[in-house]
Amino acid sequence: MPTARGRPRLYVLDGIRLAAALMVVLHHYVGTRRVNEPGNPVWDRPVSEIVPTWFRLTSFGWIGVEIFFVISGFVICMSCWGRTPRQFFVSRVIRLYPAYWFAVFFTTAVVTLLPGVWERLPVREVLLNLTMLQQGSGVPHVDLVYWTLWSELRFYLLFMVVVAVGLTYRRVVVFCCVWGAAAMLAPVSEFPLLVLVANPTGAWFFIAGLALYLMYRFGQDLLLWGILGMAYLMGQLELGERAAYEQVSSWRGAVLIYTAFLLVMVAVALGYTDRVRWRWLVTAGCLTYPLYLTHYAAGTALIARLRDVVDPRLLVVGLIAGFLVLSWGVHRWVERPVGRVVKRGLDASFARVRGV
Repeated sequence: MPTARGRPRLYVLDGIRLAAALMVVLHHYVGTRRVNEPGNPVWDRPVSEIVPTWFRLTSFGWIGVEIFFVISGFVICMSCWGRTPRQFFVSRVIRLYPAYWFAVFFTTAVVTLLPGVWERLPVREVLLNLTMLQQGSGVPHVDLVYWTLWSELRFYLLFMVVVAVGLTYRRVVVFCCVWGAAAMLAPVSEFPLLVLVANPTGAWFFIAGLALYLMYRFGQDLLLWGILGMAYLMGQLELGERAAYEQVSSWRGAVLIYTAFLLVMVAVALGYTDRVRWRWLVTAGCLTYPLYLTHYAAGTALIARLRDVVDPRLLVVGLIAGFLVLSWGVHRWVERPVGRVVKRGLDASFARVRGV
């Protein structure tokens, strides 16, 4: 079995995460089919007529979601190594929920005050959204971008099995192979439960991240290259389907961008970026999750209200800057303090369970 080796903090990953988030934000504002339809409620006319160059470039921004999935596989495996299932569970709760709770209320307030683009959900559905389980319950999302959290949650539940038995090189490799096989078989099985658990549309991106982390921790070998290669080949098929759904970008361009990203991740896994230690990248990484959660419904509602009084380029840049400031505030005054309170409460609860 390969021997683990220590490495410094991966600052580069924080920068990649923010870059991916900004790709998604720009795509939602000026690069999607939704904002390029005649008479759409966001810009009122096709955005390709308003900012044609921006539209062509940002039409590929949806790939930021797949980039998030790969990074998530890498980071979750890294952060869980040596942790117990309880520690893994607590870390995920305090990482996901405080900012998410804020985003649910913030977005609901904005779409209520600025109607016309999005319809506010009934109170009972907003409250159910606070669980993050609305998609499994057949309830609409407060903000459509929350669909990715459903994929993340299923990944965490699956990976919890490996954490419970103890993370090792061999066990993570077996997990990648078993999950990959299930994801490959699920679409043709016509078995809804298998499709739900295997998550074939997202599995190969998470698996790519897991393989890359094993390279980072234990060094490269033929088996890991094989898993990464399989994940890449299966992933490009998913990229093609996403590109067809988006209807504003090509498969070739999507694969080119994804390939470039994976090459950067390979450089990270092989240690070529270890010397990058810019501390501002840590702050950049902290902005990513709140920015992703808050930008879409609220941002497009603001565009619809301000499009006739502000230059479109200035409006988009100003909104992104504003949401970055908001994201810093959410991290500083919501994620940190609420996370500490939730962690203390969960630790006390688990301690009580052990004592019963």
